[in-house]
Amino acid sequence: MVPTEEKDALREFAASLKSVPTRVLETAFRTGTPNTDRSRSTFVFGNVFLHLHSVRTHRWSLRWTTTMGLGIMSVSAFLIALVTGVLLMFYYKPYPEAAYQSIKDIHFVVPTGRLIRNLHRWSANIMVIAVILHMARAFYTAAYRRPREYNWLIGIGLLVVTLGLSFTGYLLPWDQLAYWAITIGANIAQSPREVTDALNLTDYFDPGGMQRLLLLGSDQVGAEALIRFHLLHVMILPLAIAALMGVHFWRIRKDGGMVRPADADALLTARPAESVTPVFNEAPVKTYQLAAIVRGRSAAVGRGQENTVPSMPHLFYAELGVLMVTLLACLALSLYSDAPLKELANPSIPENPAKAPWYFLGLQEMVSFSAFMGGVGIPAIVLIGLALIPYLDRETEGTGKWFGGPGGWPLVRFSALLGLGVPIILEAAVIRFGWLREWFPHIPQLIITAINPGTILTLIYALFSMWCIRRYQSTRAGALALFTCFLAGFIVLTIIGTYFRGPNWVFYWSPSDWPKH
Repeated sequence: MVPTEEKDALREFAASLKSVPTRVLETAFRTGTPNTDRSRSTFVFGNVFLHLHSVRTHRWSLRWTTTMGLGIMSVSAFLIALVTGVLLMFYYKPYPEAAYQSIKDIHFVVPTGRLIRNLHRWSANIMVIAVILHMARAFYTAAYRRPREYNWLIGIGLLVVTLGLSFTGYLLPWDQLAYWAITIGANIAQSPREVTDALNLTDYFDPGGMQRLLLLGSDQVGAEALIRFHLLHVMILPLAIAALMGVHFWRIRKDGGMVRPADADALLTARPAESVTPVFNEAPVKTYQLAAIVRGRSAAVGRGQENTVPSMPHLFYAELGVLMVTLLACLALSLYSDAPLKELANPSIPENPAKAPWYFLGLQEMVSFSAFMGGVGIPAIVLIGLALIPYLDRETEGTGKWFGGPGGWPLVRFSALLGLGVPIILEAAVIRFGWLREWFPHIPQLIITAINPGTILTLIYALFSMWCIRRYQSTRAGALALFTCFLAGFIVLTIIGTYFRGPNWVFYWSPSDWPKH
């Protein structure tokens, strides 16, 4: 006979085993299932990730047309690249003698290795595109205005680090495509020598040589460059981008959530009766700082909670949806197109045409006329201009609305046409008639540096922006014009560099017209 105590213990063990799923949920959600406003608020406060969100989210922020999910898409692509990158690190060997072979093993031997590598490559590209579009969305809705100026600067930092993260990964396969693309990047880093050589200062002051040395760790692309790029790609830049993302999200919360028009509540449609929650007091309680001595400066001052919903589950589900769409897009592209892998890197056989990554092909097009202005000067002007926008545009009209402000959509539309047309005309003229060096072979290099298609294009855009400021008496109008022009010019130059430049960077209508070897 089995003792009664043993029977009871077995029953208790069986009951405990049966209750495991319930207990897991109870221990994961200590406040219970978040199905009331209070439990949802506690869930957000107590979750290390969701704590970056506010407890409640305005309904305007959940509209698809407000953000199009571009910020979350950028984060989702980064997470996919992070996970697949960690998996690739199990097989990758970061030294020249084995790097190429390890990539071949991943691509052809390791189970699912090709899929993981393709996912890594496509998620990186989607991240670059999403970050650029996210910045454009923030600009066109004037999301850089007070109190969000600092977060705009953080966004610029995220753009730069994203491009650096993608660029440093380009060398790791150690094939011809990677080797010569990084060689182009190193030459761009060295481009200040174009000016110091013309002034006979290179022997005394050589910032270009210093930049190249810091980038490559040597005077050429070799083992030192590979280990530096690997360290930057797998450790330093991911940590930097994670830190910047954390600050970016936190500032979104502290700055009052996503930007929205002043009349957003009136623009929203009436809420269905079944979703109505208790009405909040129109006069917000949190108006003053400690001891009610000083009026608070946070974005919450003067705002009630009308037209808001709990972030959990509404915002959380929306973010999960964007994550799933991003993963689906990466999977579809990975199954459709493999990550490229050319022959083993060979310093003695130049790749022709040697092209930078697609997001730098616009720069490479300008670099073909002046290495310094195309690779350093004009990009620096663009970044400084972007950083100054929130501090120069102190207007309030149109905040939170697409293309808001004086001029609006008609101005953006005209600026886009101008931004597309001017570089096409300039490129057509240069391709047909050449430039100053072809006309005057002995012209000083400093003149070529100062007067080239890139600087002329920038000057035309700047003059048009100044005209818009005077025409509309608005800094916002000038910013709309300038940003749109540069965005359109970037698209045109990228397309030309991608599809119409062949061997020796000569213009061809089609790769089928390239010289046959």
